[in-house]
Amino acid sequence: FDSEEDAMEAIMKGSIVEGDVIIIRYEGPQGGPGMREMLSPTSAITGRGLGGKVAFLTDGRFSGGTHGFVVGHISPEASIGGPLALVKEGDSILIDTNKKEINLEVECKVLIERKKAWNRPKKEVEGVLAKYSKMVSSASKGAVTS
Repeated sequence: FDSEEDAMEAIMKGSIVEGDVIIIRYEGPQGGPGMREMLSPTSAITGRGLGGKVAFLTDGRFSGGTHGFVVGHISPEASIGGPLALVKEGDSILIDTNKKEINLEVECKVLIERKKAWNRPKKEVEGVLAKYSKMVSSASKGAVTS
């Protein structure tokens, strides 16, 4: 999903089923901007009885109130062309907790083509948030401005 709102709409419609990997992208420090907390989607999933039966991956963040299989702060974030930007509906994602790996099971040549075709989505952001989006570092470096 390209936003928290898109994910919430699908969750509330009942489109998410056991075994799904829910990706919420463009919510990182630059894309959000500001790394919105993904508590609403995880709470909605739990409320629908799917807590622990789906996985969440995001370049956004989670709070201490979140439970289930969640991975946040994924870097580089989607808004700068990170791996989440290249995922398409139906792609297979292998999560191996023993190896501490998350792998998008798509051939390298396909990912290269997707990267060439990728364009950063336009987001209407003005004022301080626009400045922040341009100046903030990656979540892996603390999401700070200099």
